[in-house]
Amino acid sequence: MDAIPLHRPARAATKAAARPRSLPARAGIGLKPEHFREILDGTPEIGFFEVHAENYMVDGGPFHHYLSRIRQRYPLSIHGVGLSIGGEGPLDEAHLDRLARLLDRYQPESFSEHLAWSSHGGNFYNDLLPVAYNAATLARVCNHVDRVQERIKRRMLLENPATYVEFAASTLDETEFISEVVSRSGCGLLLDVNNVHVACTNHGRDAREYLTALPLDAVGQIHLAGFAEDVDAAGAPLRIDSHGAPVAEVVWELYCHALDMVGPTPTLIERDSDIPALPVLLAEARHAERILERLLPVAAESAVS
Repeated sequence: MDAIPLHRPARAATKAAARPRSLPARAGIGLKPEHFREILDGTPEIGFFEVHAENYMVDGGPFHHYLSRIRQRYPLSIHGVGLSIGGEGPLDEAHLDRLARLLDRYQPESFSEHLAWSSHGGNFYNDLLPVAYNAATLARVCNHVDRVQERIKRRMLLENPATYVEFAASTLDETEFISEVVSRSGCGLLLDVNNVHVACTNHGRDAREYLTALPLDAVGQIHLAGFAEDVDAAGAPLRIDSHGAPVAEVVWELYCHALDMVGPTPTLIERDSDIPALPVLLAEARHAERILERLLPVAAESAVS
């Protein structure tokens, strides 16, 4: 096994990064163009909205027109999908500059990205691909996170992945790898509960044990989403992180378990395909909010004591 010094202190660049306001401990949904006008006309009761950064990396246009107006009324989370944090090559500085300008423009309460790679040798892929968990990847990911936080001047959240294969070259468990990245870089954790269920089902692991092994004190946001069901070549269950279905009951149960450990946490309902009517998404968010509300009195009582 690679020799890896554990629990190295957070780097100075991260310590100096500004920490923006936090999202409220409420439920939010992804902001979709299909719903722009309905949101502005009706001003629905919702904790926050989240957008994908890459959809807004232009100077003008209708997306910015609507986002600017909606941002005036609601807290905002921006979620990146194209930084390729786990990539072997250096970060795309032009992409990072565009991201920094976007964050400066909207001052979101949260910014997050994926523990994955999506570009190589100048080619960009429409997928979030897994990394090997070893010393070389750990050093590279930490360097990339450091550079992002230095450039955007804020702490970022890194999302745990949904995976379908694992590398023989891995020498660390995924939870140990994530813990080391958080410890070394000072970044936070975006806990995707659906990804936990998907990955643990695919690799034959216990999802609750996985949660316990994560650095839960670093969780700044939670994602919930739907998955698709399939089987692998051996006939074993295979879960696909589709973002195209309602949140499954097993994921709701795992969410409740996660909240018992981390307390009330901003929670996003993700839906990126087969987008339903706005009231359907709001109903799912309201379900998450009812779960959060049951915890708020307990959290308040603990804070007082």
